[in-house]
Amino acid sequence: MKKQVLRAVFVSLVIFVSWPVIAETELDRLIEQTGVRAGDVAMRDRPGWREPRKIVIRDARGFYMEVGGSSSGVEFISAKTEDEAIRHAADADAIIGYCSERLLAAAPNVTWVQIFSAGAERCLAVSRVASGDVVLTNMQKMSSPVIAEHVTAMVLALARGLGPYSKAMVDGVWRRGPEMTVGMQSIAGKTALVLGLGGIGTESARRLAALDMRVLATRRSSREGPEFVERVGLSSERAELAAHADFIVNALPLTEETKGIVDAEFFAAAKQGAHFINVGRGKTVVTNDLVAALESGQIAGAALDVTDPEPLPEGHPLWQMSNVIITPHVAGRGGNFYRHKILAKENLRRFVAGEALLNVVDPSRGY
Repeated sequence: MKKQVLRAVFVSLVIFVSWPVIAETELDRLIEQTGVRAGDVAMRDRPGWREPRKIVIRDARGFYMEVGGSSSGVEFISAKTEDEAIRHAADADAIIGYCSERLLAAAPNVTWVQIFSAGAERCLAVSRVASGDVVLTNMQKMSSPVIAEHVTAMVLALARGLGPYSKAMVDGVWRRGPEMTVGMQSIAGKTALVLGLGGIGTESARRLAALDMRVLATRRSSREGPEFVERVGLSSERAELAAHADFIVNALPLTEETKGIVDAEFFAAAKQGAHFINVGRGKTVVTNDLVAALESGQIAGAALDVTDPEPLPEGHPLWQMSNVIITPHVAGRGGNFYRHKILAKENLRRFVAGEALLNVVDPSRGY
């Protein structure tokens, strides 16, 4: 036991040698690019906050090991597993990288949790987070550019019929007849509808507009949008806008409002022969309704990075469809995580100073 504690302290001293300093221009650039903003309440003004003395950090992702510091008098504990985090949680003030009911039950002094992902639904299911007792911050908008590149690749793959060609390669036959090329098209001049004009949606819209597409979008809060989006409708107008879209990109978060929102009624209202792309959350789509729309030809093709259920079971009809492309929830992979590091460093600085944190998740909204 003593060896484990000494090892943890040693790791803290070696890795977290000095409090990180973020160049003001880096942080300003991040805020300008993403629109992230601070929460409404400073941490020092929240019940239960105290000057931090111990923070537990998940070290499964090496780049996060760069974000801590020890000159502030804060002890940082590196935890490779959740069980290890629980062993150090009793007197911890914050946890970075883990979030579960049993962990927070073992951490009575924790007032802040930072997760590595943008999706927050699992952590929001934890009672202390859902109640607002613990402040949750996420990585919303940090991976938006690389996910938007994945969206662009999916749109192009559907438009050029790359899915069927890829699946036909196993036969080793040179096929270029009308049965393979009939659906091929150019995306220039076509209309894209982006459901959810948040970080991912905005970056996707930017790239599709740059490819000479007309871009429509929906958002929950307002009709305002960037100049490259021709029209922004409210969520309630999604079916009306879908009637004009050749490609529909679902970038919605999972909330009580969005669960199952893309259903048979939505697909029926969509333009016949539209293509559907999902990089949001699988549970926002009624999978059986999507299958039916694909089988009927109402939806010409789909590219899915997320599904419901997830993972998609072996033998599911979606696996067998020639007009469906599936990637196993990897759209966020391949980024350099530079923006993640800046946000994590800044939030650590703010937490220790008692300031309001960036990217605070609102439990009532679900994001």
